[in-house]
Amino acid sequence: MIADRVIGDGADEVDLVLPYRSLRAGDHEQVSAVLDAVRAVVPAERHLKVILETGELGNSALVGRAARLAIDHGADFVKTSTGKTSVSATPEAVTVMAHEVASASRPIGIKPSGGIRTLDDAAALLHAVEAVLGVGWATPASFRLGASSLLDALLAE
Repeated sequence: MIADRVIGDGADEVDLVLPYRSLRAGDHEQVSAVLDAVRAVVPAERHLKVILETGELGNSALVGRAARLAIDHGADFVKTSTGKTSVSATPEAVTVMAHEVASASRPIGIKPSGGIRTLDDAAALLHAVEAVLGVGWATPASFRLGASSLLDALLAE
């Protein structure tokens, strides 16, 4: 398993793309098995980020189900996207994810990622999180933006 190798090489975090096609097909057992297998090799002191590919899930109910499965099976962060899909981070998806994080029994981080190109994009995602989890919830330990395209906009500002 690749996760074994990256942990052995000293990685502090492992990103796992949730098997979203299996989730869309209703195969929650397959999704759970993959999540459990990777969590089993990622030590508790290292982060497991589960990428939901929210744009590929198609609706809020599936986004919520994906986030819940990820959280229930050991994710430390839920992440919207790899950024390789036509729809990536949206305020709607982040809102659904924030509701699942709010109901978790332990701290879970959120990482909107993909398609975040402007300060307005970033602000909308932060506001979506704050609307559910409260102003001040987002800290470097709990909220990250996957936004390589945003750097130029920030520097220009």
